[in-house]
Amino acid sequence: MWLKAVAKTLGVSASGVLMHNTMEASTFTDYYEILEISPNANSETIDRIFRYLARRYHPDNQDTGDRLRFDEILQAHTALKDPIKRVEYDLRHKNHSGVRWKLAEEASDSKGIKRDGDIQDKLLSILYVKRRQDTNEPGVGNVDLERLSGCPREHLEFHVWYLKEKGWIRRLENGLLAITVEGVDRANSEHHRGTTSKLLTDQNRTD
Repeated sequence: MWLKAVAKTLGVSASGVLMHNTMEASTFTDYYEILEISPNANSETIDRIFRYLARRYHPDNQDTGDRLRFDEILQAHTALKDPIKRVEYDLRHKNHSGVRWKLAEEASDSKGIKRDGDIQDKLLSILYVKRRQDTNEPGVGNVDLERLSGCPREHLEFHVWYLKEKGWIRRLENGLLAITVEGVDRANSEHHRGTTSKLLTDQNRTD
């Protein structure tokens, strides 16, 4: 609900908000991780840890010197030592942490991955039937795919991308999507696998 509200305010789609947050998360630099301190660390701790790390990774240190690491530490300290800059940064850090937590939570949800697989199989089945019914006009538009599969547009984009990258579907010159020969083979193999699984399950029940 909150996502739709933000999207409406910004004048973009919900998927646009998610993409923006994900892109921002991928380019965000966590200065607290660089300094190996807690976001709740006080200014004295920040300065003390900075001095320790700066001596360790200074390019003049022949044993542990690291120019790249030193530059990162210097950048982190510059951003966090100023109270005003730190308040601004902490707002971004909090948002980044929320996005990262949501990504981790979704990644650990095995049911979500299974649902994605089911949706992709359903999309292939729809395009398979369409190709079989009319080989001359095998295309289906995004709106019809959304309606037939029950998959919202924001999620459909990912599944279409995946199926296209696998070579199982392709976009026709008229802009519609159609199943390929490889996609037909995939749909058939999934059907046979499902039939075999059902037979084995039924057999186990009768034993």
